[in-house]
Amino acid sequence: MTDDKPLQPTRIVVIGGGPGGYAAALRAADLGADVTLVERELVGGTCLNRGCIPTKALLSSTEALRKARLGAEYGFSVGQDVVPDFVRMQARKEQIVTQLRDGVTLLLRKRKVKTLAGVGRVAGSGKVEVESSEGVVSLEADRVILASGSEPALPQFFDFSHPSVATSTGLLNLTKIPSSLLIVGGGAIGCEFLSIFVELGSKVTLVEMMPQIVPTEDARLTKQLLGVFRKSGAEVLVKTKVERVAAYSEGSVTVELTGGELVTCEKLLVSIGRSPNTPDLRLETAGVEVDGRGFIKVDENLRTTATGVYAIGDVTGGMLLAHVATHDGIMAAENCLGGTRVRDLHLVPRCIYTSPEVAAVGLSEDQAREEGREPITGTFRMGALGKALAMGESQGFIQVVADQRTDEILGASMMGPHVTDVVHEAAAAMRAGLKTRELADMIHAHPTISEALMEAAADVHGESIHVAR
Repeated sequence: MTDDKPLQPTRIVVIGGGPGGYAAALRAADLGADVTLVERELVGGTCLNRGCIPTKALLSSTEALRKARLGAEYGFSVGQDVVPDFVRMQARKEQIVTQLRDGVTLLLRKRKVKTLAGVGRVAGSGKVEVESSEGVVSLEADRVILASGSEPALPQFFDFSHPSVATSTGLLNLTKIPSSLLIVGGGAIGCEFLSIFVELGSKVTLVEMMPQIVPTEDARLTKQLLGVFRKSGAEVLVKTKVERVAAYSEGSVTVELTGGELVTCEKLLVSIGRSPNTPDLRLETAGVEVDGRGFIKVDENLRTTATGVYAIGDVTGGMLLAHVATHDGIMAAENCLGGTRVRDLHLVPRCIYTSPEVAAVGLSEDQAREEGREPITGTFRMGALGKALAMGESQGFIQVVADQRTDEILGASMMGPHVTDVVHEAAAAMRAGLKTRELADMIHAHPTISEALMEAAADVHGESIHVAR
């Protein structure tokens, strides 16, 4: 992959206004480029409008609902049954989304980034076409950054025109709580929606064809999460898939699962992956190569096979995460203007916002062994942690994986309150090259959830004073 030398001033067109695209536009503008951002729908993309932020808003509402229902355990009484007001929850969610989207729009305007509403396409070397409601606009560009993102995969196996079949986008736009929900796919998205709707009172069934939910994460962690889900009242079936759709009815759908069991549900969520938004980009026109699934091929600097064209975030495949897209966007903007930053994804935190939360970075014990390392682990339970007990959140643990010969921290897996925040300490320690003994020797404030990471690091060497032996 090659690229020519940057021009000054550089005209950059960014196609896609999600967390990667708008980050690229803002950074490029800060560096003095003439930037145009093309977005076909809403600035903020999937993350802000149909993903990360809306789901976390609903999860915060259901978490408050859960705590209120446990009032007696915390020493107070609400005086009546606590029931969800789904309309108000949805209104709160929309208010948060709108506030954040308006904030991004303001940032773009302050940086003098030009925005165009429409579908952007690569029209040849140094050219971009934008098809909007007012016609086609042609743009000249010295550099193009493709940030068109991804959408939920729509397998033809299901009829998505039926009102009972939904993607994550459709489920976020419900106006009432479904009496029953079948979730197909036990990844992060499926698990988060399980946490939301089981607390809202839906009868939730989740099916995952792999031997464990969240198949990419540590087996011990996901086994404990599975137990939490089942205790909450959800039915979770692993090594199970939908064999066929038995019937589409008015207000419901019936499917046959592995083993012949028939399940009828009011809503069926399909969350089995995402597909890149590449068909509308006319990539062949510019000589941009894609893989067999349609994801754009990039080198370590995020350059595509076409001179002057970069690609970032979900559209490149791999880790389809908003924080990866944002990091990509900043890096691509700098590289468009002469930088040589190299993409490095081996220390990306992975977070699942269930109740309790799940987070990980680096390698699990099994993954480390598969890579030929000699892993040793240290673990600390939330049930032995003062802050977790004070919060009433004793489920979960933090586990540190280290190399037995070098004491290098290879990874960390965790489940419990606020671990999606704590995981960054593990990532920072790994990035700095700290050993487990150094992490254990760092004084941590008490009481905090982060203490569990310190204790787990000490436990690698059997030196945690709070672990029973």
